[in-house]
This record gives sequence, C-alpha cells and structure tokens, in this order.
Amino acid sequence: MLTPVKTDIVDAHVHVWDPAHGFPWIRLGSPHHRAFTLADLEAAGAPDVAGAVLVEASRGDAGETAALRDAARRRPDLIAGYVDNLHCYAGRTPRQFAALLRRWGRTGPAGLRAGGSTWADVPAGARALLPVLADHGVALELNLHAGAVRTAADLAERHPGLVVVLDHLGNPPNVARADPGDWLTDLAELNGRPNVVVKISGLLTQQRGAPTADVDALVAAALDAAGPDRCMIGSDWPICLPAASRADSLAAATRALDHLPADARTMVRRGTALRVYGSGTMDGAHS
Repeated sequence: MLTPVKTDIVDAHVHVWDPAHGFPWIRLGSPHHRAFTLADLEAAGAPDVAGAVLVEASRGDAGETAALRDAARRRPDLIAGYVDNLHCYAGRTPRQFAALLRRWGRTGPAGLRAGGSTWADVPAGARALLPVLADHGVALELNLHAGAVRTAADLAERHPGLVVVLDHLGNPPNVARADPGDWLTDLAELNGRPNVVVKISGLLTQQRGAPTADVDALVAAALDAAGPDRCMIGSDWPICLPAASRADSLAAATRALDHLPADARTMVRRGTALRVYGSGTMDGAHS
C-alpha cells in the first residue's frame, strides 16, 4: 500500500454570505442564517489548506458579483479564484457579456455557475453565453439536481473549448436511500470528454447517513471515470457545518485518494483546481 504524502490543498468550493443582503433560500433560524465572512473562512482553517475558491451562493444579483470580486482582490493569499452566477447575465447579449469579461480582465470570475433542477431551468439567455465562456477561458460550473453528469457530457461535446465543472460529484442520490445506478451509467460518458472536471465536494451533506464505504465508492467511481487530472476537492463550507467541520469535510473528500500515486493525489488536492481556477496569485500553492 502506498504511504500517503501530504500536499497542500486548494479547497475548491467555499461560500461567504450575509443573509441581510439577500440569499432567500437561507431559512430564518437555520444554522446558516448568519453572516459567514472571509475572516470566518480563515478562522475555520483546515490542515494543509493553501487557499480556496469562492463560489456564488444563489443570491443572484450584481451585489454578490461585486462582493466576490472584492474578496478575491483583497485576499489573494486566501482566494485562488471565484465562481460567479451565470444566471445574472441572461439579459446580456453574447457581445455585451464578452465586453464585460474583457473589461474585468484578471479580476473577473474563473467560472460561472448555472443551477436548477435540470439544464432546462437555466435561462435561455444564460445558455447562449457558453461560447463566450469558452472563448475567454472561463469554466462553466453545473449544480443541477438531476442529469448533471449527462448534461455536462453533452455540453462538453457541443463546446469542446469549454471546461465544464460538475459540483458535488454531479449530485448522485444519497446512497443510503437510493440506487446510484443512473449516475454510474452517466459517468461512462466522461471517458471521451476531456473538458469535464468533477468536484469531489458536498459529501457529508448530500451523503449524510450513508456508510463510509459506499461514499468512498462514489468517489472512486468518479476518479475512475474522469481521472485524477480532472478531479478536485472542496469542503462546501459553510454548508457543511451542520454535518461536520470544514476539516472533516475535506478529510472525507480526500479519504479515497490514499491508493493513488503521489503525483495523482497532488493533482486532485490542488493541481486541477489551480489549472481550472488559479490566477497565478497564490505563489505558495504553486510551489
């Protein structure tokens, strides 16, 4: 058995928010109904973490975009990049959106996220912007409740220059309650889609109550389908907190990596995230 070698982690999925400024999905009285700031993220810490990727949290307006950009500018030592909300730009033409990305330059998002029950829920105006993302080297991030893996494979085939990132393993069902057979079947489509990347995240929340071995089997299946150079890990902090700490969430994501060669583990722990999101500002994470 290989002896695990620790390398720095880029936590590829964290959020910050303040319910006073929106985020209607956060229920009053829930553990998430409080401000989570960059200071809280830094205090949460986790062993071997070199940086994080900020991901929009469905506030869905220009104010969240501005807050993400400001956070990345102020704390390049903490933030490797940020993922904005694609739905916010559904009212712009592709030409207008391209001009906006050019104006932002290096302060712009490394990814744009689309979400909903299925791809059909994503506004048509947002879907029309995918060629612009591809032209500017900005990833599309998918958080779909159903058919995410199949959708990612289809979009990757239609837009070969676009990197498509699947949040939370592509949202397989909780294996304590449902058979992941359809998800496993869809994973086979990733073999011929080198521009699809899988994010190993959300495990302790979405798979809460599932046996550890079964959760590890999901991760192993994703690694087999995509390969380590197309997988990354994320804590989903602070969403994870009712279930476990940020450190525990990352430990769950990395648990299934110990059998991999050292260079493959390094790719999953930080290399893939830096390739997809990195702006080159985190010198320590690149070393």
